[in-house]
Amino acid sequence: MREVLVLEQVVCGVPVDKAVAQADRELDGQTAGCNPAHRAAPLAMATFLDDDVLADCALREAALTHAHPLAGDVAAAVVVLCRALVRGYGWGAALSMAALGRRPATGRALQPTASPKRLSRGGFAPDVLQAAVYFVTANASFDAALAASLAFAGPANYCPVLVGAIGGARWGASAIHVEALAHCRDRPRIAAAAAALSASSQR
Repeated sequence: MREVLVLEQVVCGVPVDKAVAQADRELDGQTAGCNPAHRAAPLAMATFLDDDVLADCALREAALTHAHPLAGDVAAAVVVLCRALVRGYGWGAALSMAALGRRPATGRALQPTASPKRLSRGGFAPDVLQAAVYFVTANASFDAALAASLAFAGPANYCPVLVGAIGGARWGASAIHVEALAHCRDRPRIAAAAAALSASSQR
């Protein structure tokens, strides 16, 4: 919804910053959604981006559609978390790294909760991150974490997207069974993009 409001204006020639501000006004500032976090995870694989600029890149990318600072802040946390996991850091250490420099709401979302009763099914970015962190913490495999998050989220499907990205970074591509990718329409193209990003780390 937020992206559509922005992109429709951009297509009509409105500058991006003005389109984002207009969408924020139309939505009464309710632009702290999870979509920037959903789409930012591939930045973690772009190893030509140094670790110290990764969060800023996520913030800048989020600002292309979402004015609320929490949307970008959560996206930044997700890419730092995924990068740390891909680099081989343990779960606790990666969570701590992702929390560095983040806003209080984002930092709280990165602290695993022991109770699923505290989770929200909504699309508010810190809530989505908190739910994703819970399911990746509470389960021992990619399949189990994703299945539990899908059962929790229902048709809204906010947190499972992050569970897939974060869980994939934690457990690795080999842990993702082909059945979990059945919905992907262009797997060869996705695989090629992943291989190209992976190859960049070898240069």
